[in-house]
Amino acid sequence: MPKKYCDNVECSNYADECTAPCGSGSAAAAPAAQPTLATSLRSHTCDELRMGDVGKTVTLIGWVQTARDINHFAFVDLRDRYGITQCVFNNPGDVQTEEKKRYEVAQKLGREFVITVTGKVAERSNKNKKRSTGDIEIIVESVEVLNSSLTPPFLIEDKTDALEDTRVKYRYLDIRRNPVKNALMMRAKVAHTVRNYLSGQGFLEVETPVLIKSTPEGARDFIVPSRMNPGQFYALPQSPQTFKQILMVAGIDRYFQIVKCFRDEELRADRQPEFTQIDCEMSFVNQQDVLNMFEGMVRAIFKENVGHEFPKFECMQYSQAMKEYGIDKPDLRFGMKLVEITDLAKGHGLKMFDDAELVVGINAEGQGKLSSKKIKELEKTCKSSLIGAQGMVWVKFAKGKITSSVSKFFTEDDLKKWAERFGAKDGDLILVLFGAEHSTRDSAGRLRNEMGNRMGLRSSGWSAHWVVDFPLLEWDEEAGRYTAMHHPFTSPHPEDMHLMDTDPGKVRAYAYDMVINGVEMGGGSIRIHSKELQHKVFKLLGFTKEEAEEQFGFLLGAFEYGAPPHGGLAFGFDRMCTLLGGGQSIRDYIAFPKNNMGRDMMINSPSEVAPKQLEELCVATTFKPEKK
Repeated sequence: MPKKYCDNVECSNYADECTAPCGSGSAAAAPAAQPTLATSLRSHTCDELRMGDVGKTVTLIGWVQTARDINHFAFVDLRDRYGITQCVFNNPGDVQTEEKKRYEVAQKLGREFVITVTGKVAERSNKNKKRSTGDIEIIVESVEVLNSSLTPPFLIEDKTDALEDTRVKYRYLDIRRNPVKNALMMRAKVAHTVRNYLSGQGFLEVETPVLIKSTPEGARDFIVPSRMNPGQFYALPQSPQTFKQILMVAGIDRYFQIVKCFRDEELRADRQPEFTQIDCEMSFVNQQDVLNMFEGMVRAIFKENVGHEFPKFECMQYSQAMKEYGIDKPDLRFGMKLVEITDLAKGHGLKMFDDAELVVGINAEGQGKLSSKKIKELEKTCKSSLIGAQGMVWVKFAKGKITSSVSKFFTEDDLKKWAERFGAKDGDLILVLFGAEHSTRDSAGRLRNEMGNRMGLRSSGWSAHWVVDFPLLEWDEEAGRYTAMHHPFTSPHPEDMHLMDTDPGKVRAYAYDMVINGVEMGGGSIRIHSKELQHKVFKLLGFTKEEAEEQFGFLLGAFEYGAPPHGGLAFGFDRMCTLLGGGQSIRDYIAFPKNNMGRDMMINSPSEVAPKQLEELCVATTFKPEKK
């Protein structure tokens, strides 16, 4: 096992050999040194001073949070990245003194002015227990306005009055607010944890190219014209997949990178056109080696950043996840497993059940109290795009009575059999969906999540597990061919190699996803490292040998020079930070995000370019966008 480096990022010693006083080595006794934030312009930050500093002369610099003029005093709350300190300006009356001039300056200060103050630390008479510096204040002896400010378009406070588009347009102001600033600080801390953990496990951080070749499969590429190669284009990477595999061939047996990736996809709360991955690859490993390594990394991330210690991760088969939860990323913080009642539902004269491939439902415990109005709203939700079901049937068990939307077709004894299958008791509510097997199971999984939200079962706690043994291929009816469920470089499961020629649709992938709280946090696979096997998979995906060589010849060629067995995975870094911080959108954990139309509202991008620039790039267009 590779030696672990000292936890102090500025220390290059191994932990078990470190004698530096940084708090990490075996011989270290002193705590890790805190960063020195004093500069020639400031002596302290706005969160640093305490009662032990009373009497000191200090200099602070920051932004004016608020300025209040009260009788013989002006109070200014001065804010920087670290906190807020109250500064007091005395009013000596009508006498024109230096003190009077300082007071007059304070009277003219507006929100977000940048100022520097020097003064003595004093104990506050009316202490502010909600603020870390609330026991002290600065009696100002000199003040300088370094820069004035327009009145901000929204309040620079934890709770602001701005719409999201306004916040994104003025992102430099939004970042001054604690929620966004703290999100970025958490992001930096998580990145530090990742680098420490992986470096300590012998991983080498390697940067891969951003201008690469466009390849099929996956999402749409962003393309970049090449001026020096007229008529030809680079693509921005959707992931560093082929490069990290080539690094394995190159002998870099443990690679990682916190890397920007780009996909031209429809956007939503957890998707941006550019996003960040924790990208990793290892040589000479099997699937369990990879799961152990990165389960350890996630344990470290959660322990160091939110203080949570996970138990051993459960490892769930894809087939089990789909059967019991209807989704390949189930939230295991609550039960409510799917229950199939196709055999109980058919043969009672109800056409929608008799025609269905699958009749399946959930038991929402304690929801038998729902009113008819609430159940009708739930029926409407089931038919919406959120759930996507054909319809919903309900059975309510309340006050010893059984009521149902299908009572005309099923006797009370029939419904009691349903209750027995679901494990339902008095006070519960059974919700049932029906239709084609695949789509109905998917809808049931969505309904389970929706009820979990409504019942407050997904509002707290942590649950993490692996899902393994996905199908290698999916059949695309429209294209009339197989597509890769993950990507075309995923190895077939060793136990299913014999099915590659006879029944490829039943081949499992040597692949795995990590799921936390019902969110796919990362995924990967053991890779193909044989040129012959890679060609076989390409053929199943509809590539001719010539097309495969044209698109991926560089990788196939590398496989001919001693490619080692290897595997890896990638984690959604933005998504992980959002989950850790309890956020609803990854945009809050990205310094300069795009909006839901893929636009950067702050710099007004994308934008048109001059015709001459297009000419230089040999790009011609007749498209005229509508003026907005």
